[in-house]
Amino acid sequence: MKKLLLIILYFVSTQVYAQTYNPEKINKKAVKIYEQAIEYLADGMLQEAVPFLQKAIATDTNYVDAILSMAGVYGQLKKYQQSIEYYDWAKRKDTVYFRQYHLPYSINLAGLGKFQEALTAVNYFLNIPKISDRSIKAANYRKKCFEFALMYSAMNVDTSYSFAPENLGDSINTSNNEYYPSVTIDDSLLVFTRSGRGIREDFYESKLEKDGYRKATLMKGDINLEPSKGALTISADGDWLIFAGNFGKERGFGDFDLYISFYTPEGWSEPENLGRNINTEFWESSPSLSPDKRVLYFSSNRYGGHGGKDLYYSIRMSNGKFGPAVNMGEGINTEGDEHSPFMHTDNQTFYFASDGLPGYGGSDLFVMRKLDDTTWSEPENLGYPINTIDNEGSLAVSSDGLTAFFASNRNDTRGGLDLYKFKLRKNIRPARTLYVKGKVYDKITNKGLPCTVELIENNTGGVLMKVQTDELGEYFITLPLGKNYTFTVNRKGYLFYSELYELKDKEADSTYKKDIALQPVALNSNIVLKNIQFESNSYQLLPVSLIELNNLLKILQENPTLKIEIGGHSDNTGSSSENLKLSTLRAKAVVDYLINKGIAANRLTYKGYGETKPIANNTTEEGRAKNRRTEFTVIAL
Repeated sequence: MKKLLLIILYFVSTQVYAQTYNPEKINKKAVKIYEQAIEYLADGMLQEAVPFLQKAIATDTNYVDAILSMAGVYGQLKKYQQSIEYYDWAKRKDTVYFRQYHLPYSINLAGLGKFQEALTAVNYFLNIPKISDRSIKAANYRKKCFEFALMYSAMNVDTSYSFAPENLGDSINTSNNEYYPSVTIDDSLLVFTRSGRGIREDFYESKLEKDGYRKATLMKGDINLEPSKGALTISADGDWLIFAGNFGKERGFGDFDLYISFYTPEGWSEPENLGRNINTEFWESSPSLSPDKRVLYFSSNRYGGHGGKDLYYSIRMSNGKFGPAVNMGEGINTEGDEHSPFMHTDNQTFYFASDGLPGYGGSDLFVMRKLDDTTWSEPENLGYPINTIDNEGSLAVSSDGLTAFFASNRNDTRGGLDLYKFKLRKNIRPARTLYVKGKVYDKITNKGLPCTVELIENNTGGVLMKVQTDELGEYFITLPLGKNYTFTVNRKGYLFYSELYELKDKEADSTYKKDIALQPVALNSNIVLKNIQFESNSYQLLPVSLIELNNLLKILQENPTLKIEIGGHSDNTGSSSENLKLSTLRAKAVVDYLINKGIAANRLTYKGYGETKPIANNTTEEGRAKNRRTEFTVIAL
């Protein structure tokens, strides 16, 4: 608190120039009132100091020190407009006395978004002779921030966008602090942290109704038994909660660790420590889980990073445990602090906070996009007024990509930090998505099958998302629009399922139902390879075909005695002889690929059927497309 007082009063003792303002001529009564205000400021009681400062100024309107202190207090309270008004008043009283106040003046101008005026003020400050090295360093940092703000503004002109945060209201916010919002995939459940007495922090939930989120209630179960908790994330399906907790050496490894809790009909289960692959004797916090629950992102200040706090990720292994944590690397992590990661439900768009990347001052929010399994686009600052001269914290974005949730202590707060929502600017939104849910089951018995459902991006062949169905075989997966994907399901002992999803023209935010019947590996069982594609009028395989071919390869490797026939089929366009020849060559191309991958030739046969076995009407393009197909049939076990 003494440091705060020094910040406010710092320049009072540094004046070395002649000026018209003379502190010794100030009304003694005003001085006594001012001294009372200073006592409150020394204890960090800013609001309590305000009426005394106002009274001191009213008693003597020439009391420049009181006016400047009032400006400083309003700046600390983030009431930048009032702060600037008092700074301007002091400046009019004595321009010489005011000279060294141009640095805090510039900061408060920037708080209002007046970055050009802020840059002018800080440049004026830097030209003052004999200012301290510490002041020069602070001023140059602010100058860099103001220059960045002006550059960003020039490059990101969007006159249609209006930043208008909306308080989530009394159903969510109280006189306590509310922070770390997280939402499920359909935004139907909002969870967050609320502070209590001392170190007490509890997790609350609120369900979405037609008129908004209803009254938040304490999460049920064992999850709130321990008092010292913090950042949390809920899985997209609402079944898992991962959070930071400081539960002592009996349950943890050091400072805050990451824990997991599972939803049950009786409430949330007793938290389990995520173990040594995730946690260390240092600080681990601000978790974010990918929508397929396959990757956990978090922040840690462990040794071996690039700065203070770095971002890490961990991939869930086949045994269900999270694997060793991996640093997200240079370009994302800096010499500063990176924290509060958030992976959107599109599993491509990633938000986080950093004070080491170029920005407006303090921690800014950034977005980057996943380019493939291992690389990301460069972090992009979310810009003003989402980012300000203050520290920005965690951000959560709704599944439709339009709305963001964050914590702030704005003017309409119920007390301290409240939860707000606002519309994201178009260029920093995630991909629009649609949702597919359904059940994977045995085609013979109709029994649900626990298995893995994969979403593969056709252009790159990379796995965008991998979802494990529940014990009943039910799944829920998001499909980002704008690209084509292959949807595959694998389970040992069954023929794989594969289907192409072309989503460029699909409607966003829609839910599709897709139940998938898997055929047990049995004699004469067969499936259509829906995504085996060739060059037009050619038997040259297109790269997208590798997705399905590798699934077929896996079945043959897992069943070493299995023998199959690859059948090629065509529509009735063109001559029958040419169709037969092309279908035969296409079937052979598939067999050649499998042989080149190590499958014995005596396990594979191929045959072209031409147009002789249609499965649809050849009078329509849709029917002809279905007839142009490649199948495989089990001919020996």
